[in-house]
This record gives sequence, structure tokens and C-alpha cells, in this order.
Amino acid sequence: MVTDTDGYVHIIEYLTQHLNLFENAGTSSGGDSVMEVIEQELSDQIILVCSQNDELTFNQRNMIIREVDAIVYDLEEILSAVVNNPVTADQKTFIVEFAGLIKNLFDTEIHNLPK
Repeated sequence: MVTDTDGYVHIIEYLTQHLNLFENAGTSSGGDSVMEVIEQELSDQIILVCSQNDELTFNQRNMIIREVDAIVYDLEEILSAVVNNPVTADQKTFIVEFAGLIKNLFDTEIHNLPK
């Protein structure tokens, strides 16, 4: 659905262009790890996607969940050295923005689903 699109490739490229945010640990914004924030933000955005698109079938919702699992796996691979580190304020800001981009990608693909 989304992980095989050019948009997803561009979003991953955007992440790799900002890896320096994750290489230089600053002051953490709390006790949450980088991965916990990623999972929470993506979950929030996907819940929003599904609630805004109540016409989605059970199978389509399952497909979205599988896609999110694949995205989390990709992020774990890319950020493997820092996923367990406490998240900094700058990292959290980036993750929130990144999750929003993922939501936008899902919104676009859902709009293009056959009716």
C-alpha cells in the first residue's frame, strides 16, 4: 500500500538526511526511548487515519496495520544504534513530523483505493 510507493522512499530519504539528529544525543525530554516515541506517534496517526476513514474494510485496516509494522521495522533498522536511547526534544519534534508525513502518505493511498 504505502511501503512500495515513491512517497515512502522520499520519506525514508528525508529521515536519512536528518540522521544527525539521532547521532548527537542531547538532553532527553523524559524517560521515553526513541522507539517508544516512534511507536506512540505512529499509533496515534494510524488511529487517526482509521477513524477519519470509517469506510475502510476490515481487510484494508489489517493491511494498514501490516504496513505500519513494516515501517516500524524499517525505522528500527535505520535507527538501530539509538532506538533504546532516551529521546531528546529535537528528536521527538522530528518523530512527530515524520509520523505526520506517514499519515499523509496513508491518506493519499486511501484516497486512491478503489471504491
